[in-house]
Amino acid sequence: MTDTSSNEPKGATPSVIAQQTAMLNALPFSDTRDFDDAARGFLGTIENAEITNPQGRTVWSLEPYAFLAAEQAPTTVNPSLWRQSRLNMQHGLFEVVPGVYQVRGLDIANMTLIEGDSGVIVVDTLTSIEGARAALDLYYRHRGQRPVAAVIFTHTHTDHWGGARGVLEEDALASGRVPIIAPNLFMEHAVSENIIAGPAMLRRAQYQFGPLLAKGARGQVDCGLGKSMAAGSVALLRPTDLIMATGDRRVIDGVEFEFQMAPNSEAPAEMHFFIPRYKLLNLAENCTHNFHNLLPFRGADVRDALAWSKYLGEALQLWDGKAEAMCGQHHWPVWGHERIGTMIRQQRDLYKFAHDQTIRLMNHGLTAAEIAETIQLPKSLEGAWHGRGYYGHIRHNVKAIYQKYLGWYDANPVNLDPLPPVESGKKYVEYMGGADVILARARVDFDKGEFRFVAQALGHLVFAEPDNQAARALLADTLEQLGYAAESATWRNAYLFGAQELRQGMPKVPARPPMPRETLAALRTSQLWDVLGIRLNGPKAEGKHIVLYWSFSDTGESFVLNLENCALTYTEGMQAHNADASFTLARSTLDEVIAKLTSFPEAVAAGKVKFAGNPMRLAELMGLMDEFPRMFEIVEPKRAVVR
Repeated sequence: MTDTSSNEPKGATPSVIAQQTAMLNALPFSDTRDFDDAARGFLGTIENAEITNPQGRTVWSLEPYAFLAAEQAPTTVNPSLWRQSRLNMQHGLFEVVPGVYQVRGLDIANMTLIEGDSGVIVVDTLTSIEGARAALDLYYRHRGQRPVAAVIFTHTHTDHWGGARGVLEEDALASGRVPIIAPNLFMEHAVSENIIAGPAMLRRAQYQFGPLLAKGARGQVDCGLGKSMAAGSVALLRPTDLIMATGDRRVIDGVEFEFQMAPNSEAPAEMHFFIPRYKLLNLAENCTHNFHNLLPFRGADVRDALAWSKYLGEALQLWDGKAEAMCGQHHWPVWGHERIGTMIRQQRDLYKFAHDQTIRLMNHGLTAAEIAETIQLPKSLEGAWHGRGYYGHIRHNVKAIYQKYLGWYDANPVNLDPLPPVESGKKYVEYMGGADVILARARVDFDKGEFRFVAQALGHLVFAEPDNQAARALLADTLEQLGYAAESATWRNAYLFGAQELRQGMPKVPARPPMPRETLAALRTSQLWDVLGIRLNGPKAEGKHIVLYWSFSDTGESFVLNLENCALTYTEGMQAHNADASFTLARSTLDEVIAKLTSFPEAVAAGKVKFAGNPMRLAELMGLMDEFPRMFEIVEPKRAVVR
């Protein structure tokens, strides 16, 4: 029988150990080419990849992962995931080809540095300003000081643009002399993916990436794409040059780039490029050393597997046989025409297989869960290390494909309007004979290794009786075993963090800081109003009608902000003769207020804001806004009532 008396992580059960042994025997662990490639071209690094902020706080370090030096996986980590986790320990500056360099292992993502005629072109700037500065300094240490000639964002995810302020000096930003190049619709999607849904996404990301788990063989070991997200300062800079279409070219500091658009693939705005001078192909995040996510646990728009496959096929048409090296913005490069072509074809077919077979089974009437239980990768893809599900996984990617085409509803009316978790949990417990009966049966099935159903049954019990310590403890032990067996790093992190929260409660974290002023300045004013609209508490706004007119002296914009029918809308370029209040100010002043560098009354007193009408109507509107919590319950019922 399992011991549930301790809140500490436990060892692997015999059934999990058997699964790990089977995995060890099933995959080609004798193939070590990836280890050679991950180390190739090494020039130097920072000790333990440690990066600190100006206050001395560590924002990134690989020192806690020293346990990964052991070649053999412990029984508490899937051996395939252990292999990937060790590969992701390579860190420092690496030469891809003479003239092209990558900083890897100083963040979850890579920074690629391409030397031009007089400067260096920085491709993706990591998550944090501190990390980006450290990466550029490492490059300078080994390649000499060169001015930054341009910055390229391959796509819209924060780990690829968050540190841009760390590679661009204030004068370069002010003058605009250094172009910032990104795919079309970059700003729209960077905002919608990372700001509008940000509060919920950041909490869910704790389960995906496991940053609050202890690092170790019974804790967080990796994220599949890299170790974890950096913890430094982030700022969004607006691009100055957008790539609009496949075939677009730019000559940057004497280096020609050929671009390929790949929207709605790994990111809603993403692009690839080829550099003839260096015979280098960069497929951003669409051809990495794992099966990627079609729907990450943090949440996002469902990604288009069919389009993704087609973009990889198009890349082959454009550049197959031309590239002598291929790198991405995660993981390590691949060299040689044959190996590059093979990897792209296998990745192309991986996404196409997942798409087509999901749709085939869907059209036979199988639901998402049934498809996940049925589908099996072909042997040619099953044995390709770069196709393993370390970040995405075939079992949840097929559910994403199903969702994209048919949505959340499986057409069974039983599932059309089920009770929410607490109410259904109470009825399940009642129907199953009460908590004691459930726990007794769950312990028997736990010892059999039937963890998936044990987790389902105990999940109902915890939502019915959140203070039932025996239920919490056994569910935590069950999730832990599921985590130990998981090949996907994101599955492991989710299971283990769920277990931790059941045992210890939600971690105490500091309050969310204000949005950085640089990020605010990068947003269009209409995007700010969109962000404000999602904060409006509809029930509190019942019966209220408020009209505010805004005129911005520095941008020449004007807006009518209208609260009516419990919805906040806006109209640009219109006058509002019936406005309750009118405000004239610089848009930069509004940014300062939102960033909490000043308050609205202070700005009025300083003469930065002029108003007419009743300014208290603005205060009334702001009183209807919710402040979103940084933390909320996930594996147990919400303690606070939300209306």
